[in-house]
Amino acid sequence: MKRADPLTPAQRSSLMGKVRGKGNASTEQRVEVALRAAGLRGWIKHPQQILGKPDFYFAEFGTAVFVDGCFWHACARCARRTPKTRRAFWKSKIEENRLRDARIRRKLRRLGIHCVRIWEHEAAKTSWLSRLRSVMNRSHRVYVQAVAERTLKYRSPARRLPKVSL
Repeated sequence: MKRADPLTPAQRSSLMGKVRGKGNASTEQRVEVALRAAGLRGWIKHPQQILGKPDFYFAEFGTAVFVDGCFWHACARCARRTPKTRRAFWKSKIEENRLRDARIRRKLRRLGIHCVRIWEHEAAKTSWLSRLRSVMNRSHRVYVQAVAERTLKYRSPARRLPKVSL
């Protein structure tokens, strides 16, 4: 027997709109535990100054890590089912999330920040760690090379002070 909702659809929508998520805590916690176990340090959680507020940000490596729920971010592998009620709303919501993710990733790339996406179904395993390490190694090499080029530029012998006569 199906129970009737005592609220009108507008009231239910308003009430549900006030519910705020607390993030994907359990998935993030799995990733955090794996990062610590792998000896990866120096990350910041949810930095406000980085576009998209990544779940983890490695400033030294310029790498942002996003831990995404398969349903909310439209994982192609899991292809979670759309709820039967208000299908148009849910399809629109999930598509907006997917488009926002792509837009943020493009903007971060333009700023020189590498993005790594860890899906909810990957968090239980540690295969994503090798992908993260390779991105960090690549970005660190680029960073070290840029610093070396800047250092050489300012140490060049062509930049001598002019002689001053008294």
